Amino acid sequence: MGSFLAWRGHALLALPARWYLGAVFLGACAHKLLHPAAFALDVATYGLLPLALVNPVALLLPWVELAAGLQLGLGLRARAGALLAAAMMVAFIAALLWALAQGLHIPCGCFASQGLAEDPISGWTLLRDLGWLALAVYVFLLDRCPLGVDAWRARRSPAHA
Repeated sequence: MGSFLAWRGHALLALPARWYLGAVFLGACAHKLLHPAAFALDVATYGLLPLALVNPVALLLPWVELAAGLQLGLGLRARAGALLAAAMMVAFIAALLWALAQGLHIPCGCFASQGLAEDPISGWTLLRDLGWLALAVYVFLLDRCPLGVDAWRARRSPAHA
């Protein structure tokens, strides 16, 4: 088991996972940053937060998604980006499970405020989010030498020479 955890091939396997997750989070934040009021309505629709927290969450969350997406995509503090992504996925999955258990028929609000017809929550949404959580956990736990900006900076540092 120890040799599996230390396997250097994880960096190669995690690279496309990081790029994919990075793209997911960059795509998720784009509409939210451009249309914060629409995203605030999506957040409020879940009915989980007190109204006083809806706007602050709707304003802050897209920036956290942007940070995680950039970290994962660039390999700049990639494990921290994976931890952010995993934490957000756990929160999203909890909200989704709650909404499904309540029998709510609402839009996901994940990538745009498209309305129920284009983006309804469902068991498929849950499976998708669980897959993204698994990728984030893989990167966080096993990508100990991520390829990207951090690896490039480490190779260029005087301590590495």
